[in-house]
Amino acid sequence: MMRRDLRLHIAYLIAFGLIWSARPGAADEIIQFKMPVACEVGRTCYLQNYVDVDPTPSAKDYKCGTRSYEAHNGTDFRLPSMKSQRAGVDVVAAAAGRVARARDGVPEGVFLKSGREAVKDMECGNGVVVEHPGRWETQYCHMAKGSIRVKPGDIVSVGQPLGQIGLSGLTEYPHLHFTVRHESQIVDPFAYGAPDHSCNAGKSLWDPALQDQLAYREREILNAGFSNGAVTMEAIESGEAEKEPPSRDAPALVVFIRAIGLKAGDIQKLVLQSPSGQVIAENGAQALEANKAQVMLFAGRKRPPNGWDAGVYRAKYTVERDGHAVLEKDVARTLP
Repeated sequence: MMRRDLRLHIAYLIAFGLIWSARPGAADEIIQFKMPVACEVGRTCYLQNYVDVDPTPSAKDYKCGTRSYEAHNGTDFRLPSMKSQRAGVDVVAAAAGRVARARDGVPEGVFLKSGREAVKDMECGNGVVVEHPGRWETQYCHMAKGSIRVKPGDIVSVGQPLGQIGLSGLTEYPHLHFTVRHESQIVDPFAYGAPDHSCNAGKSLWDPALQDQLAYREREILNAGFSNGAVTMEAIESGEAEKEPPSRDAPALVVFIRAIGLKAGDIQKLVLQSPSGQVIAENGAQALEANKAQVMLFAGRKRPPNGWDAGVYRAKYTVERDGHAVLEKDVARTLP
């Protein structure tokens, strides 16, 4: 064992074996977390759901927003598609500690194919639980089969790879479900110690350097691009929607958007313009009747008789609420 690893191992043997009994206040120590995924929030991954902090049968996130659901006990770091998942995205230790439990070998995509009963008692899928000094614990779920790199008893350092994001257990899309517990109780790392029924209260347990990256966003664009044919939610998720980008001979030119966190009453609009600025396709959806975890919108048209003109095709997506734009995205595609 290298000298540095030996020192780290001894330090954690001391921490887990002696400090709790030697220091009465150790259980009250505050922990701090780094990113549990090797990605950039808002660019290569997204915060899909937060801890449900509402003790009633309703659900709300720590901002009293809609980015949660009933009894959700963790933070979901979502990848934009299965294409990005297949490229491999590491799940890493958010804090140093000792591996308490680990499971691998759970098949992926079982819930999508066979339903909830097929993942009963293994909802976390392939995962790891890490214990930290002060009676803190972190759990990492839905990792890829065969990707787990640690075993119970291993001492891990902050940022050390534990496995990779997958689609195992109770999940419909590739993400890491990250759960924090203190003395066996669920903790929201965005609002530690917040009183019940409060909004934007409590203490953040995230490293201050992550403040901008983990800033709360009510709504976000998950995917945006162009396709040469009809687009479905499944095609966007798999990456097939952008597999063959449109050319001047494409049978159709379609722009698509997938957004998360939209609210009841939001009004979406998607407009596609030719290189000359002419509107060639438009989709103005009705106001949403309910909150949406995710929603897709597309606009397009078939190829004209003489083919597509060369140049830059531009699209603009807008979400309006009470007459004001609350989310916007510009997308462009050049046809040489």
